[in-house]
Amino acid sequence: MPQRPALPLPVSLPPSSRRTLLAGAAALAAAGYAAPAEAHRGGAHGHDRRTRLTVLGTTDLHGNVFNWDYFKNAEFDNSTHDDIGVAKVATLVAAMRQERRGEPTLLLDAGDTIQGTPLAYYYARVDPITEGSKHPMALAMNLMDYDAAALGNHEFNYGIDTLRAYEEQLNFPLLGANAVDAVTKRPVFPPYVVRTFKPRHGPRITVGILGLTNPGIAIWDKANVEGRMEFPGLVEQAAKYVPEMKRRGCDVVIVSAHSGADTSSSYGDALPPENAASLVAAEVPGIDAILVGHAHKEIAQRYVRNTRTGRDVLLCEPLYWGMRLAVMDLQLERDRGGWRVERATSQTLNSNLVAERRDVAAAVRRQHDLVVAYVNSVIGTSAAALSAARAVVEDVPIIDFVQYVQADAVKTATGGSLPVLSIAAPFNRSASFPSGEVTYRDVAGLYIYDNTLLGIQVTGAQVKDYLEFSARYFQQVSGTGPFTMDQVTNAVTETAPNGTPDYNFDSVAGLDADLTYDIDIAQPVGSRIVDLAYGGVPVAADQQFALAINNYRQSGGGGFPHVATAPVLYNAQVEIRQLLIDWVTANGAIDPAQFASTDWRLTSGGQPITVT
Repeated sequence: MPQRPALPLPVSLPPSSRRTLLAGAAALAAAGYAAPAEAHRGGAHGHDRRTRLTVLGTTDLHGNVFNWDYFKNAEFDNSTHDDIGVAKVATLVAAMRQERRGEPTLLLDAGDTIQGTPLAYYYARVDPITEGSKHPMALAMNLMDYDAAALGNHEFNYGIDTLRAYEEQLNFPLLGANAVDAVTKRPVFPPYVVRTFKPRHGPRITVGILGLTNPGIAIWDKANVEGRMEFPGLVEQAAKYVPEMKRRGCDVVIVSAHSGADTSSSYGDALPPENAASLVAAEVPGIDAILVGHAHKEIAQRYVRNTRTGRDVLLCEPLYWGMRLAVMDLQLERDRGGWRVERATSQTLNSNLVAERRDVAAAVRRQHDLVVAYVNSVIGTSAAALSAARAVVEDVPIIDFVQYVQADAVKTATGGSLPVLSIAAPFNRSASFPSGEVTYRDVAGLYIYDNTLLGIQVTGAQVKDYLEFSARYFQQVSGTGPFTMDQVTNAVTETAPNGTPDYNFDSVAGLDADLTYDIDIAQPVGSRIVDLAYGGVPVAADQQFALAINNYRQSGGGGFPHVATAPVLYNAQVEIRQLLIDWVTANGAIDPAQFASTDWRLTSGGQPITVT
């Protein structure tokens, strides 16, 4: 395994970082930095026996360099006012390196870097890096001087050629001990990298960094990897390579794992566990700390006890998109001519109170500005003005469009052996397509969440149960109105004391034949779906369907029945928002005559109601 030369300490910073760090301590304090209770011990004897290794970490950056929402054409903001993007994280990294000058420091990433924003999409599909363009994430991360990054599952979304082109542009290795050749079963990316540091006192510190990716790639990107790569379990491959790293003299072993900490799998037991970081910590001896990714959760500090050694392994997961930087402090003590980890702690720093690092922002600014213009460019036309304003009380064509594109994608992927249905919710009542030119951003505004598409198998009885559950969204009324929207929608329930949100009202439509039904909101919850038919024929309880559904709903979001345990027919982790954009780009014209139909209506006692 190639090994970088020993690094002299202190680690030097680029001139631009020195300028940024005039107020570095203030930046760290603002970001929530708390000095560890047991810091590096100085003094003539302390330097001989102890030192500190700092591991900085990011994960799930998903193509975010700037604090920018390309779909809203505005700065990113959320309910907790987080900021995003590696340009801000870079300021924290430089400040931490300055704060820890004279001590060994590593910067790692746990995967999912080249997919997730229009910026990343543009340099994969519009001006692809396979044809000579530079990837904006490579430009930014090279300036930040990463030591290594684990492969994420989304690294494979644009195909192996794009991934390899990205890899060639990096100044640091992409690690994947469990990404192996389908024939030889040998890793097709470096499994690990070894870094050595020479402190001012004592022997060299040898650190091994093992990279692990997600077995789900075999399902999610089957079209890109089948017959070329396989993805065995994280525990299996860690058990193989950690002893090898130890034999090579690694005093410390750090794992960067694109796999969540809370053991689970979205694909059942078809493959080794999707989220297995805790299993790796518990079952593989010799690991000191794990930088966790994939789950889009924040774990400031967690310990998992290894069942064989009894030692605690530190786990830390910073929040996604660059909202946080992980800081893991490993206190090292001299041991038999080498070093061992005496104590490990971690915390996460918040990027929303620091400025962008100027050199990182400048390196990508031109590409960012180009993509902002692209997102606001025309990608097609609409034959009519379409609006989601009344999507919560009537079947409107703009929601039919979502269902049509989703269902068509599932039919294409599964071969159409089952009739295909599709669910959709009115995520954004203000979404609309103008009559005439439609921009990339118009389409993106219709689907405001980062959901991916799945296809599952359901029965007719399960479809009815699903629709009954969805119909809880409506308040119970008597008579046919007229009612205002507020009088019939957003019903208060035990699980929604402030009213059922719009995103938990799903309608269901058929692709090759209409799925028709009434929602009688004069009836109590559980008895509202009337005259459910497919192609004009009543749906039988045992009738089989493929159902196009988003990953939030399929994974249990909203608590809808049956879908979380239904057989999965398709899961390529394609973002639905991008699927809609791609459809418009490919087809040019959005014509409601192609997909619009009135499949459901609100009734009271069998009579249509009027909602103003």
